[in-house]
Amino acid sequence: MDQRKDDAQKLPVILVVDDDPQNLELVQAYLEDIECRTEAARDGLEALELVAREKPDLILLDVMMPKMSGFEVCRRLKEDPQTSTIPIIMVTALNEFGDIERGIDSGTDDFVSKPINKLELLTRIRTMLKLKHVTDRLHRTMAYLSEIDRHSHPSTSPAPDPRL
Repeated sequence: MDQRKDDAQKLPVILVVDDDPQNLELVQAYLEDIECRTEAARDGLEALELVAREKPDLILLDVMMPKMSGFEVCRRLKEDPQTSTIPIIMVTALNEFGDIERGIDSGTDDFVSKPINKLELLTRIRTMLKLKHVTDRLHRTMAYLSEIDRHSHPSTSPAPDPRL
């Protein structure tokens, strides 16, 4: 396999979800400062389809979108064991406490307000990607230790009855 293709597959995948093409373009331009591969979705339904197919390492999720709000997308992803550990940063112009509370209730991991500050966005992304990397590593280590434990303690089946 081509080395560049291998390297691209190792890069973190960031899914950017926004119904406004200008916002998508802006965020993707900002992400050029981070070694990553980006995917884009223009609404909540497309986002759910892309998540199922791509398994991104991080999602930047607009709140106000047609078809399905970012709150609903977030809730669905966090309820699914296959996607619940993907960090989600909600990108929103909403700044009322009720909106923040609703985002937290839906399971978001962080918020970035519009208009987007590039430094703030990139800092939060880097932090979430580090956290995701450490969490993934911990899950792999726990699975490995569980497998070792299972092999070192074979299941105890009842001893054969000597009378038989």
